[in-house]
Amino acid sequence: MEGRVFYVSLSLLLFLLLIALKFHLSTKHKNSSLPPSPPALPIIGHLHLLKRCPVHLTFYRLATKYGPIISLRFGSRLVVLISSPSPFEECFTKNDVVLANRPRLLLGKHLAYNHTTLVQAPYGDHWRNLRRIGAIEIFSTHRINKFVSIRKDEIKQLLIRLSQNSLQNFGKVELKPLFQELTFNIMMRMVAGKRYYGDGVTDEEEAQRFREIMREAVSFGGASNPGDFLPILNWIDGGKFVRTVTRLGQRMDMFLQGLVDEHKRKEKDLESMNTMIGHLLSLQVSQPEYYTDEIIKGLVLVSTPPILIS
Repeated sequence: MEGRVFYVSLSLLLFLLLIALKFHLSTKHKNSSLPPSPPALPIIGHLHLLKRCPVHLTFYRLATKYGPIISLRFGSRLVVLISSPSPFEECFTKNDVVLANRPRLLLGKHLAYNHTTLVQAPYGDHWRNLRRIGAIEIFSTHRINKFVSIRKDEIKQLLIRLSQNSLQNFGKVELKPLFQELTFNIMMRMVAGKRYYGDGVTDEEEAQRFREIMREAVSFGGASNPGDFLPILNWIDGGKFVRTVTRLGQRMDMFLQGLVDEHKRKEKDLESMNTMIGHLLSLQVSQPEYYTDEIIKGLVLVSTPPILIS
C-alpha cells in the first residue's frame, strides 16, 4: 500500500513539474510580445499577488512599479491590467470587438446555458441578436417606464417598514439586506410579477426556493473557482465543484422554466402579460426562432442581480 502511494505521489510530482516547465517555456517565448510583467511563480503565475487585500491597492502598486499596462498570468489564464484612461478608451473603441468576449468559466457553462446568455455569449450573430432584444424589448426607456409603479410601490413598502421600527423610539436598522431585498423584489416583480422577500410574498414555498437558489448563486459570484485558473484542481477535488454548480444550474433552470410555463398558462390574462416574461412570450408567437424558452430564461437570468454582476 505504501509503495502504491509513493508511486502515485511521484507521478503527481512529475506531472506538476512538466506543467511548470511548459508554463515557463511558453511564458519565456511570449514575453517579448507582452506588456511588462512582475516576476511569476511556476504554475500559479501571479496568483500569489492577490492575497493582499484590497485587490485594487495591489493593482495600484503594480501599476506604479511596472507601468499603466501590465501582463499578469493567473494560473493558465493571461490577464492584462490597464490603469490609464487613454489605453482603456482604446480598448473599448478601436479594439472593442477583439475584447468583447468573456472568459469561459465553469459557472458560465452550468449556470448560463453553456455560455449562451447575453452576459456570457461570445461576440457573434447570437450575441448581437440578444443585444438587440435586450436594447429594444427589455432595457429600453419605454419598457423601463412601464414598471415605474412597481419601483414606487416597493420603495414605499420599504419606507413603511423602516418607520414601523422607529414608532416608539430611535431604532437601529441594517440597511444592506433591506436594499438587497428591495432590488430582488423590484426585479422579480418586473420579470414575473411576484414578490419573494418581506411582507406580501406571493407564494411562500416558491419564494423559499428562489431565496435558496439566489443565496447559492451569490456565493459563486465572480471568479470563485480556483480550477478555472489551475485546471488540475478540478481533478484533485474529484469533480466536487462541477457537481455542485451542475445541480445548482439544474435547480435554477427548473425554477425559470416553471415561471415561463406559468405565464404560458395565463397568456390570456392581461395582468400576467405586463411582465418581462409575458412580453417576451407574446413575441414568441410571431418569432419563435428568436424567442425560444431557453433564450427567454437566459434573458431572465441576466436580469437578476447576482448573475448580472458575475
